[in-house]
Amino acid sequence: MKSANGFSLIELMIVVAIVGILASIAMPAYNDYVTRGKLADATAQLANGRIKLEQYFQDNRTYVGVDTIPIPPCSTSTKYFAITCQGLSTSTYIIVAHGINELTGFDYSIDQANTKVSTTPWGNGPSCWIMKKGDSC
Repeated sequence: MKSANGFSLIELMIVVAIVGILASIAMPAYNDYVTRGKLADATAQLANGRIKLEQYFQDNRTYVGVDTIPIPPCSTSTKYFAITCQGLSTSTYIIVAHGINELTGFDYSIDQANTKVSTTPWGNGPSCWIMKKGDSC
């Protein structure tokens, strides 16, 4: 008698089930990891905008009129965020990054006092930027 070579159907089904279970655990973690990478775009744009606003303030002693500089920090957008300035006055500003496309619901802001605020599906940060699930201030 010859012995059978190969795998039985039950062995293949067990392997497929194990791969499915591992994929159901790994995919959400991977998606969160990719999202965290995209959030760095917002924080970089906000930090860059804050620098430009402070440089403008050093030259003009006001934040009003910052939109007239060649590369304004406000009213720009990236692939994942729309950057706007709110409350521009002689001594105050707020730069806001609103998530667009797959990052809708992720909003980050910074003001002249370097107060960082975030509103995300992962939680809200009244005094910090929430950058991953489970983060808190």
